[in-house]
Amino acid sequence: MNPDVRENYRGTFDGTLGFGARPALILVDFVQAYFDRNSPLHAGVEDALASALRIRAAARAARVPVFYTNVVYREGGADGGVFYRKVPALQAFVQGNPLGAWPEGLEPAEDEFVISKQYPSAFFGTSLSETLTAHDIDTLIITGLTTSGCIRATCVDAVSYGFIPIVVADACGDRHASPHEANLFDMNAKYADVVDEIAVIDYLKAL
Repeated sequence: MNPDVRENYRGTFDGTLGFGARPALILVDFVQAYFDRNSPLHAGVEDALASALRIRAAARAARVPVFYTNVVYREGGADGGVFYRKVPALQAFVQGNPLGAWPEGLEPAEDEFVISKQYPSAFFGTSLSETLTAHDIDTLIITGLTTSGCIRATCVDAVSYGFIPIVVADACGDRHASPHEANLFDMNAKYADVVDEIAVIDYLKAL
């Protein structure tokens, strides 16, 4: 990030939230479309997935609730609205398309939560907020894809609903480094604490 930008934000957008007491982990849209080289959404984000899997292992060991999201549309995208019209590549997520499947190693456990969505935020049009509240969750550890899209949208909605968003930089990815880094910077400045994998795993181990 440009040092001039950091200096411009200093003193106004440099607050921190810290971890809460009752976290949940969410893995946003880790699906084949971002890993298959023949997919229009291919992003080369294998490192982000590997980081998220290590965090998931720590969350499971700490008995922290784990949530996953995927994107699923009806044939023709009638339930995708303007978003589906704006991004034709979302056709990859029409129900039954193998690009919408989980990558190897990510399959959710039977007692974990899967939320299918049609829009960027994991909260919009889903039961995520109500489910987190029902489990007395105060902190949402956010991992997934893509940083500039569904991660940012989920982060903003998390803080809007009153949850502490913890965005794990190593466990999020985008198709290019520039939007990835710019959005991490902006989320950390205004909405969330952006931390690394080690900090999250240490926090989970201490629960």
